[in-house]
Amino acid sequence: MKFGIIRERKNPPDRRVVLSPEECQNVLSKFPQAEILVESSPIRVFADQEYADKNLQVVNDMEICDVLLGVKEVPIDALIPHKKYFFFSHTIKKQPYNRELLRAILDKNIELYDHEVITNAKGARLVAFGRYAGIVGAYNGFRAYGLKYNLYQLPKAESLLDQQDLINELKKIQLPNIKILLTGKGRVGNGAKEMLDGMGLKKVSVSEYLSNSFEEPVYCQIDASEYNKRKDGVRGNKADFFKNPKAYKSDFFRFAKVTDFYIAGHFYGDGAPYLYTREDAKQPEFKIKVVADISCDIDGPVASTIRPSTIADPIYGYDSDSEKETDFMLENAIAVMAVDNLPCELPRDASVGFGEAFSKYVIPSFFNNDKDGVLERARMTQNGKLTERYAYLQDYVDGKE
Repeated sequence: MKFGIIRERKNPPDRRVVLSPEECQNVLSKFPQAEILVESSPIRVFADQEYADKNLQVVNDMEICDVLLGVKEVPIDALIPHKKYFFFSHTIKKQPYNRELLRAILDKNIELYDHEVITNAKGARLVAFGRYAGIVGAYNGFRAYGLKYNLYQLPKAESLLDQQDLINELKKIQLPNIKILLTGKGRVGNGAKEMLDGMGLKKVSVSEYLSNSFEEPVYCQIDASEYNKRKDGVRGNKADFFKNPKAYKSDFFRFAKVTDFYIAGHFYGDGAPYLYTREDAKQPEFKIKVVADISCDIDGPVASTIRPSTIADPIYGYDSDSEKETDFMLENAIAVMAVDNLPCELPRDASVGFGEAFSKYVIPSFFNNDKDGVLERARMTQNGKLTERYAYLQDYVDGKE
């Protein structure tokens, strides 16, 4: 079985990779029947020489490989027919901008495996960059806070080497006695929490956060059961919320009344209530003035997120009265950091973490007859057709929706 690590060709450039040089060595030591070729790349965070130093063959042609491993969408003209591909296709939600890509994959008889749907039998994702989105998103949020209030200057995350460098920079800043709210306790939320803990911030309970004043900056981490409540007044829980999201309404405003800086690291599911609406943000009691929206759902559960921002220009302002974009430095503006490709700013760490999971959960499936069904669940196309699990995309492919 020949695996090929492909060069990323999407713009803007993405420096991440599925397998680091060290992870390639781990794979080859566990599976002697595997071969790994690396397509030469001028932008990858690990240079060609780093792969060559691990006795990996760096080539300019992937034709002889069976399975091609990438991160972002492969441009249509670069797709090699009749191959197995792994990458984030951004098609499972019927994204209009990638309809032609999925059509081309079918036309070229490519077997597509999407990283986003590599799951265990219970549907939990096995490989993801979410932790690194949380790490960078929290850092960027503190950077936005310093700029908004002209308190301190943090370097951009992309100019720093790794997570520890980010933490070291955060340890240098002096924060006022602010309250910081973090939503989400999954990969993203806990990645952000690593940063808050790394810089030594005090964590407080929900009741303390809502009721007490502090002489130091503090943070509170909450999940869906704490920022939502059942409409019928019955006491709910997280499991019930995910099963019956439409039975709930937001209970977020009680936090918005006491929060200075909000980090959104939650997962938002269809049918769930918005955390805060545009009307909520208009209320005099609404206190939040800086939002790091890692989840980045546009015009969705975090009303001030009206567009994604970019690594080059990561912060914009939201004027709650006009519901329009404005200068984030204005006193009444909410500063919004909503970069939608945050792990790109920490490509080395993100690649190492992703690769460890990929080699643990995915690579073995090629050599054990996919006994756990990992490949079967992630396979979107086969023999020029959508697989049964992804047949719901046929109308999307046909242009009917």
